[in-house]
Amino acid sequence: MPDALLPSDRVWITGAGGLIGSWLVRTHVPGKVGRIPVGWLRSSLELTDFAAVAQRFASDRPVAIVHAAALSKSPACQADPALARRLNVEVTRHLVQLAEGIPFVFYSTDLVFDGSRGNYTEADRVNPLSIYAETKVEAEQIVLRHPRALVLRTSLNYGTSPTGDRAFNEEMAAAWRAGRTLSLFEDEFRCPIPAVETAQATWDLLSAGATGLLHLAGRERLSRWEIGQRVASRHADLQPRLTSSSLKTYTGAPRSPDTSLDSSRAESLLGRRLPALSEWIAAER
Repeated sequence: MPDALLPSDRVWITGAGGLIGSWLVRTHVPGKVGRIPVGWLRSSLELTDFAAVAQRFASDRPVAIVHAAALSKSPACQADPALARRLNVEVTRHLVQLAEGIPFVFYSTDLVFDGSRGNYTEADRVNPLSIYAETKVEAEQIVLRHPRALVLRTSLNYGTSPTGDRAFNEEMAAAWRAGRTLSLFEDEFRCPIPAVETAQATWDLLSAGATGLLHLAGRERLSRWEIGQRVASRHADLQPRLTSSSLKTYTGAPRSPDTSLDSSRAESLLGRRLPALSEWIAAER
């Protein structure tokens, strides 16, 4: 008779239909953190149904939770702050309460900083400029009270998602397919990273017992304009059209000019350098 899988063989992954969540499922190595990755979609478990989540948690008794689900589109958060707080803060609070005694990983964002100088370390003071970033800061504070929690602040993630519209590069490609010209800031900077690298680093850090707050982003500081050029090089068939613009003439909602992250602490724990997006895309080609 085959051995039955014990409930403690499972590791929960929320947001499995998204970009990072789907890569977490795909890159999970059995035995590193649990044997069975349980990737939750909204259609299979509604995280705002706290009673249903608690009941399923009691049944599965996972060995860890990696929480990748979020309302991550800033315009959607700005349009409905109550929903943003429900999904990004209250859901996180409930999962942290359930995860007492087991590791809990939470993804935050470089946008917790106002971008006034860049190259931020984990010790730098946060100053969010958007509802999305505010909810992430509040959730970070909740999660970091958990003794076995790991908060990973990441940046723009590059890759392919199950629905084809979750990664920034997928959004760019969709615009070019529709014949649109993208206007990208030449003076707004991020540290983009491939989602597969984010996922693999997460498993390695979790396996090593890392806790606390870490920055997990690419080692290359790129402007939005430079990022667009890198992505365009992968889509010559779409005849990509780009124009550069500047925050100096921008009149919309507040934006963070430079949220580049110093990820040296994570690299030290991983024992390897995180990739530069330019090199990664060139190698992928």
